[in-house]
Amino acid sequence: MERVDYDRALYYAHRSQWDDLLVLMVRTKDDLLSKKIEDLLSAYHFSNDLSVIERKLYSLLRYVEHANDMMLTANHMEQMF
Repeated sequence: MERVDYDRALYYAHRSQWDDLLVLMVRTKDDLLSKKIEDLLSAYHFSNDLSVIERKLYSLLRYVEHANDMMLTANHMEQMF
């Protein structure tokens, strides 16, 4: 897992670059990130209910924030030892 994947997911979601988000979904090694992107793209394409799309987007954003926090914590712990 690379931090750049999470940064790209944030950027592409913010800019509504769905094609780039799809490419990221396929290329990332983080299965959970891939699933969150898939859920968002599926909701965006097939759902008529905006609250579903919003929920999927916030789910992706929460996961990206969590993953970034975990990577920062891991890097901090490595530096301590």
